[in-house]
Amino acid sequence: MQYSVIAQVLTREDSLYANLDSRDASTFISGYGELKATYDLDEKTAHANLTRNVLFVGHRFNKNISFFSELELEDAKVEGGSAGGEIALEQFYLRFNFCKSAYLSAGLFTPRLGIINENHLSTTFNGNDRPYVETLVIPATWREIGVSIYGTFNKINGLNYSLAIVNGLNSGGFEKGTGIREGRFEGRDATASNLAVTGSLLYYVNNFRFQVSGYYGGSAGLSRHEADSLHLQAGLFGTPVSLAEANVQYTNKLVSFRGLITQVNIPEADRINQAYENETPESMYGAYVEAGINLINLFNRDAKPSLNLFVRYEVMDLERPIFNNDDNIGSDQKQYLVAGLSYLPVHGITIKADYVFSKATWGGATDASVMAPPGTAQNGFINVGFGYSF
Repeated sequence: MQYSVIAQVLTREDSLYANLDSRDASTFISGYGELKATYDLDEKTAHANLTRNVLFVGHRFNKNISFFSELELEDAKVEGGSAGGEIALEQFYLRFNFCKSAYLSAGLFTPRLGIINENHLSTTFNGNDRPYVETLVIPATWREIGVSIYGTFNKINGLNYSLAIVNGLNSGGFEKGTGIREGRFEGRDATASNLAVTGSLLYYVNNFRFQVSGYYGGSAGLSRHEADSLHLQAGLFGTPVSLAEANVQYTNKLVSFRGLITQVNIPEADRINQAYENETPESMYGAYVEAGINLINLFNRDAKPSLNLFVRYEVMDLERPIFNNDDNIGSDQKQYLVAGLSYLPVHGITIKADYVFSKATWGGATDASVMAPPGTAQNGFINVGFGYSF
């Protein structure tokens, strides 16, 4: 396949993905992980957590067929009867290279939505936490079961595309404050009675990376009788959810920049709220911008270690607006200012320190018996941690 869908080969997984190994049969072991300690400036408390450890196993059967799998352990430990921790497959799919400029994937995979969903190694983003917009509005890491095609346009150098059909969402899992995140199936007993379509255009030119992507799918994979009893629309795209996003990245040896904007629309949120009473928003939006400078390269452009000083600003509204019967719940606006340092002494290791200022503003809720005034809360966090990838 023409090699332009990955900007860099950072891991053994990337090497398999880019089809760089010429041997007919070979197995690839790769992985990544991260650990973080945080201090809450408001509560005066500290916590430490092994956020995740991920093992990748892939196999190249021949030049046209490969297998990809990734097993993730979150929070170091999973114990029956205790909260926290998760063991999950993040990907599990076969890839078929059917021509030089395109390939097909089938199984459990992460669609190309946003920046982080496909490329979320701890060594590829600044800060100890992934961007909040891409975890609360775009629910990364978002993986579903389906079939996808990825390719490049031969007549336009650097232009890539993707198109996928995956299982839809479960509107009964939507929640206040996290939107569609808990409506993902993530490969576990997913209903295929409702489907979704997602696609993207990705363009590399010089040091820039431009992308637009979208998602449209149903969220009521129920029988016609069940859907009618809940006053929801059944069918392949019944009770729809749509998501659109655009992002840009610029990187050279000295400076980096990235920006993203996204919006989720749930036009039948009122029906979902009547059915499940889960305060589903009609829409959510988010955006962020980030800039960084490599302090070591200020003095030595050829130095391989890097020390990135960065700042990121994020803004989102997770409840615009919510209608639950006749109650207008209002809005849930969040802002984050993140600043810190990321030190990469060698390829595959990052050591991080950052400060996070968060501010939340919510609107009032009124009905015949309750009046909740709007409010604001803010806090600060100091984080230190490290991550690896190989």
